[in-house]
Amino acid sequence: MNQKNNYWEKDDLFPAFLYSKSIIEFHAKSFSFASKLLPEYKKWGTYAVYNLCRFADNIIDKPRNRSIDEKFRELSTFRQELNNAYKYGESEHPALKAFIAVANEFDIPKDFSEELLNGVEMDLSISSYNDFDSLYLFCYRVASTVGIMMTYVLGFHGGKTTLEYAEKLGIAMQLTNILRDVGEDAKLGRIYIPMDELDRFNVSVKDISNSVYNSQVRELMKFQVSRALKYYMDAQPGIGMLDKESQFTIKAASKIYGELLQKIEQNNYNPFLGRVYVTHNRKIQILLSEITGRFTSK
Repeated sequence: MNQKNNYWEKDDLFPAFLYSKSIIEFHAKSFSFASKLLPEYKKWGTYAVYNLCRFADNIIDKPRNRSIDEKFRELSTFRQELNNAYKYGESEHPALKAFIAVANEFDIPKDFSEELLNGVEMDLSISSYNDFDSLYLFCYRVASTVGIMMTYVLGFHGGKTTLEYAEKLGIAMQLTNILRDVGEDAKLGRIYIPMDELDRFNVSVKDISNSVYNSQVRELMKFQVSRALKYYMDAQPGIGMLDKESQFTIKAASKIYGELLQKIEQNNYNPFLGRVYVTHNRKIQILLSEITGRFTSK
């Protein structure tokens, strides 16, 4: 890759990249802040990948009046445009115009964006999972694929092994999202904790739906948090396989998500006390700490 190739300014692409930048600045202020500190050619790439993922996610998760069938049709149309974008190397779609330029520049295989849409489709049609294997597939599709596409932009060595670590980190982050949203998801009719694990800990679907907190729920949540933490630990070697100038972004993201699990622990594993979060100031503190470490380690 030619780092002096200002691919984001070619032809009429720049407005599309500016639009992607506005999306990340509105929806993910901390990540936007971190991205600004990346080299220019990587920074614009992260904007475009984020915009793609946000658009796909909003098809189903943003409060809208459309029916399930209408959302399926919208997703199908978007999938077709994604296929055409890869086929022809261009698109006029607001979420794909910049992304396909980045996919071409950084050689991002189509498989990962296709799998992301498969995950979005799962969330339209599936409200619970029988076991962890089926939940893992969902987590891979909606989160690991995002991390892998970002890995292509951030730069890495180690080949397939690095991507396997990115997959693990994506699983860890999506499990964290699930654990902090147990109560909210239940109100929407979704229970992501595997059904066989509810049975193992003697917790019923009704308990989750009615926000019943007892010793069984506590042990269930403790088990879930422990598994997520293991995925974070297993993913850590992959951060060192990223380009050195990019590592601080993933280190910070991993720490921020890890603190969400700590807050669940501090709540005695009660998932019904409200959504845990890391304050904006704390996120910036973590980012600045990693940025400082980046320069002092040179």
